[in-house]
Amino acid sequence: MKVFNFLSSGKKTRRKKTAKNRRWLTKRKFLLAASLLVLLLAAMYILFLDFTVRTRFEGRRFALPARVYARPLELYTGLKLAPSELVAELELLGYRETTSPRESGSYQWRNQQVELVTRPFTYGDGPQESSSLRVSFAGDRVTALQGRADNAAIELLRLDPALIGGIYPGNNEDRVLVRLDEVPQLLVDALIAVEDVRFYSHRGIDPRGIARALVMTVSGKSVQGGSTLTQQLVKNFFLSAERTVRRKLNEMVMALLLEVHYSKEEILETYLNEVYLGQDGNRAIHGFGLASSFFFDKPLMQIDLPEAALLVGMLKGPTYYSPRRHSQRALDRRNLVLGEMAEARFITDQQLLAGRITPLGVVDRPPRGISPYPAFLSLVHRQLRRDYRDEDLRSEGLQIFTTLDPWVQRSAEKALSQQLKRLEQGRGIATDSLQGALLVTDAQNGEVQAVVGGRDPRFEGFNRALDAQRPIGSLIKPVVFLTALQQPQNYTLATLLDDSPLLLQQPGTDDWQPQNYDKKFHDQVPLHSALAHSYNVSTARLGLQLGLSSVLENLQRLGIDRQLPGYAASLLGADTFSPLEVAQLYQTLASGGFRIPLRAIREVLTFAGQPLQRYPLKVEQVVDVSSNFLLTVALQEVVQQGTARGLHRYLPAELNLAGKTGTTDEFRDSWFAGFSGDRLGVVWVGRDDNQPAGLTGASGAMTIWAEMMVGLDLEPLILPIPDSIEHVWIESKSGLRSAAGCPDAVELPFVTGSAPTESTSCGPGSMGNPIKSWFERIFK
Repeated sequence: MKVFNFLSSGKKTRRKKTAKNRRWLTKRKFLLAASLLVLLLAAMYILFLDFTVRTRFEGRRFALPARVYARPLELYTGLKLAPSELVAELELLGYRETTSPRESGSYQWRNQQVELVTRPFTYGDGPQESSSLRVSFAGDRVTALQGRADNAAIELLRLDPALIGGIYPGNNEDRVLVRLDEVPQLLVDALIAVEDVRFYSHRGIDPRGIARALVMTVSGKSVQGGSTLTQQLVKNFFLSAERTVRRKLNEMVMALLLEVHYSKEEILETYLNEVYLGQDGNRAIHGFGLASSFFFDKPLMQIDLPEAALLVGMLKGPTYYSPRRHSQRALDRRNLVLGEMAEARFITDQQLLAGRITPLGVVDRPPRGISPYPAFLSLVHRQLRRDYRDEDLRSEGLQIFTTLDPWVQRSAEKALSQQLKRLEQGRGIATDSLQGALLVTDAQNGEVQAVVGGRDPRFEGFNRALDAQRPIGSLIKPVVFLTALQQPQNYTLATLLDDSPLLLQQPGTDDWQPQNYDKKFHDQVPLHSALAHSYNVSTARLGLQLGLSSVLENLQRLGIDRQLPGYAASLLGADTFSPLEVAQLYQTLASGGFRIPLRAIREVLTFAGQPLQRYPLKVEQVVDVSSNFLLTVALQEVVQQGTARGLHRYLPAELNLAGKTGTTDEFRDSWFAGFSGDRLGVVWVGRDDNQPAGLTGASGAMTIWAEMMVGLDLEPLILPIPDSIEHVWIESKSGLRSAAGCPDAVELPFVTGSAPTESTSCGPGSMGNPIKSWFERIFK
């Protein structure tokens, strides 16, 4: 029995072990299955996160705005340009002054020489590499362009154009997106030194950095955090602000995935455009590009070292370190960042000391818009929409090269804002009640060089230059007189016009009885004098004789692309036009009778730098050369002796400017349109509420035009005399032939064969010394 019991006990033990092994195997299988399931779920979750990272990052990364550039400044020997003007252009482009320029985007100015290293840039005709050159001057002329290394002569060099704005994707309308190559290196250095010193060596997360940050934070010796730049981007880009373990794990995994798919440069560029840097009411300030504009009112590429350190320092707490609300906190934080940069050897001790004593430099009031030239960009937008789909402009990263001349634009903005203040103060006009608009074009090719939409040039709202519809008053008169001069058999500059009282009965409405500005009538006046002195009555009579329909047809040929109702008062400018339309009208006259559509765009390139669309000149001769010549001579008399003679207080008579003043009923609108040999300008001044402004064209708009043109180095208006033109001495009072020495004699141009044949009794030389007329001053 004992043996049996022993054997029975052994069998029971073996059965227990077998059962235990089975249970262990079952548990192992379960654990293995569970582990595999967890791994599968984790893999699926990681794949989900990977899909999320790639999809959202790609979508945001490639939503590139169309980038808009100003015209590039072209340097060549003989160019009329002073050293100070070149330096002003370089500063506008964000070039930095150094004692020895070596890096692209740097320069040095010494007396009559400027040494600089240009930035590389890709134009439609190919790439332009960085160049190190010396520009020599004699007064206000460029005398030599030479390479600094070999003194080799350079025929022509273009500076990289200024970035003036962009057309942004719908979800980035209030951002200033920047490319990495447009970000100052000192800003990148500050960011790396403070936020992620091992950015270029880790793979998204940095265990050493986390440990170091913990130690240094406890000791109070560092301003660094534990998250890498990649993690910060993930947090801002993909995740909520909740503080949970799950969110932190997601952040770390997504950071690793982001580093797998994208380069450090792509990650850094996206971070620079995405990071939160403050609040302006309901508007969040995202990205360093917008922050630079918001705090310093300048493009990002123009900020200096202390400004870069301030922006980077604000990352820790944009509200807590707001320089406008808490300036001392912001100053202390900025100086800590400068210290970190010095410790990381990004800056020298001298730069550290200089930076710490520099004021914050934050503008008192944020600019009202993200673009420095909103009125001009509005014109660019409109012209682009004629040729491109809106979605292409918002997503394809086009490069748009425009005609904007930053130097002219600055002069225009300054003249308008300052002169409006002077007019209000000098004439007792309510402060800030006047408004204005201004356009400047190239008088020969129609390129728009400047647009100002109001007295606040940064305001992105109503653009008066493009959209304000106002009566133009006497600015219409050249169209009436041109219509007459196109009939040389009937009308010449010497034709006597009737300036006696006029009463026109109009069935169904009030009678029309135009009056002259001086409240007088002038009997018989020569056609050229009637225009010079802007007589309303004689102009109205002339227009009625010609036929209102003929005048309106001429108006359309000159560039007004819309139907006008047409009534008698239209002959004196009762119809409304925008300053842009007026500029198009006078552009045709300034260019010699050739209708050239105003254009703000020169060319468009793809993101890769390939030409996509060019805007060639569209030229159509709509006025014969002789008629346009005669009218331009008459418009020069407006400046020499007529309503615009006050221009001579600002600009020399030798410029031979042509122009026309315009004033509307009850002095509601003040206009001036004028041109030199190279520039045309149109100015409007008035009030948005249509109340009287109390200004004539000469006392208001013309003074702004003059203030602007004073600083632009105008070319004289030299008129080539057509072969079909002859010059004849005329007695003004009678309109008959006279001679150089006769009383009241003036020399006028005529289409050959159209001059009067009858003569006065006065003969050549009978009155002694010849009289030198304004016309002689123009052509001799």
